[in-house]
Amino acid sequence: MAWLALLSSCSSNVKETTSRVDHLPFYNDATFTPKWIEPSDVSTDFHQIPTFSLTNQQGEQITENHLDNKITVVDFFFTSCPGICPKMTDNMLIVQETFSEEQALQIFSHSVTPDYDSVSVLKEYASLKGVDNNKWHLLTGDRDMIYDLGRNHYFIEENLGLQKDPADFIHTENFLLIDQNRRIRGIYNGLSKPAIRQLIADAKTLL
Repeated sequence: MAWLALLSSCSSNVKETTSRVDHLPFYNDATFTPKWIEPSDVSTDFHQIPTFSLTNQQGEQITENHLDNKITVVDFFFTSCPGICPKMTDNMLIVQETFSEEQALQIFSHSVTPDYDSVSVLKEYASLKGVDNNKWHLLTGDRDMIYDLGRNHYFIEENLGLQKDPADFIHTENFLLIDQNRRIRGIYNGLSKPAIRQLIADAKTLL
């Protein structure tokens, strides 16, 4: 999509370790049109990630309350994915390593095949990939809840205007940056190293 290409092109030449703006834009819908609003001026009805309840690889319940007062990097994956997911995981490991000592940043990876990706499967995957269980939550649970979150609240897919059947599979390389108030502040190509550098810079700005 044009907006994603624009975001990717803007990040492709980024070499600095901090953002070039004092504060990041907000995103309110699936068009990802940036809203350049002072954080103090954001209205209470501006889009936020809603209530949810999922389970991580440690068997712990993770809810929307875990997003509060933390910066969260979000993606959607599945452990048996032979295509883009291994590269996404490798790039997310860069994020994990960069913020290894930063308790105010966490990672949420939602399984899009939760019927297969049980807690035990996610725990094994986490061990295999070097996931820090205290920072990076691999999430499973009710499929309808995960897909509703992905499509209608994180706006994770690129196919704007394309009507999706609930049975349609989510498969996207996008990473999202969520702020301390459960609001979307950035979208990035999870397969692109320059985009990952931009995500890291933007996360530092939020921190």
